[in-house]
Amino acid sequence: MAITSRDVARLAGVSQPTVSRALRDDPRVSEMTKAKVRAAVDRLGYVPSEAGRALSSGRTRRIGLLVTDLENQFYAHIIAPAHLQLEQLGYQLMLHTETADNETIVERLIANGVDGVILATTTVDSVVPLRLRDRGLPFVYFNRTASFADADATVVEPASGFAAAASRAVALGHSRIGAILGPSNTSTAQSREVALRAALAANGLDLSPHNIRRGPFDTRTGDDATTSLLGQLSPPTLIFCANDVVSYGALNAARRLGAAVPGDVSIIGFDDLPAASWPIIELSTIAYDLTTMAREAARLIARRIEQPDAPVLHVKYETSFVERRTLALASPSA
Repeated sequence: MAITSRDVARLAGVSQPTVSRALRDDPRVSEMTKAKVRAAVDRLGYVPSEAGRALSSGRTRRIGLLVTDLENQFYAHIIAPAHLQLEQLGYQLMLHTETADNETIVERLIANGVDGVILATTTVDSVVPLRLRDRGLPFVYFNRTASFADADATVVEPASGFAAAASRAVALGHSRIGAILGPSNTSTAQSREVALRAALAANGLDLSPHNIRRGPFDTRTGDDATTSLLGQLSPPTLIFCANDVVSYGALNAARRLGAAVPGDVSIIGFDDLPAASWPIIELSTIAYDLTTMAREAARLIARRIEQPDAPVLHVKYETSFVERRTLALASPSA
């Protein structure tokens, strides 16, 4: 027969509701009583029921992580740190995918019984944050933010990384600069474009319209855009990519076209994903602490659930430039 909380109550000499409160670390229960309950739990090998705890507290201790593209390597690197942080805080991470049908996503999240949501793929014009707010479901922004609803967020400040990268590029003789930018309806693409243009302008350079391409943050974008850029009569000697995943596509295109990297064209990414430092890639890129950023998003959603009236926090992460093999002197023929 399974051990129940009533068995724990009898052994500890307290009521069953007191056992439930003690296991939730309720401040109304004395430390002495909590110790007696924990001792009884250990002696009996009692394992609290998640369903029972959800019924008694009104919470499931589940947090949804909403992403769009499960194949995108970027998201794979935020799942583990977010999961580990939430686990330490007593929550479970549940992965949810956002489709083109945003009409039902909030209802699906609520139906799955999550206590809060980490939004990792928000567009600036998304109505999902508004609907979450209207339904009273706590959420935080990770990396991207939306325009219609303010909330806790972890975001990247790209200016310092681009400033260092642009300065180094000029020192290496690059003047024809190309850029593969992300979707214009994302806050990340917008802030990176502003930072890149400012960094180039500070060094006396600009982005010519014919050297700009845009697309989703994926390898296909990098491949197609690089093929187009290098096919021009006077191609750029350096291409800034929207992120590392786009850069991988750019590297593939250059290899296929027979263009040496960095001999014919240099490539700079953004994010410093683990694969960027692999000897086979050695991608120059703009870096920030992605792991800490994911853990902070987990802490913020737990805080928002437990302290619903707490002030809104926007936690910003500075960037730096990491130079590797894919950046070198501009081609003498440039």
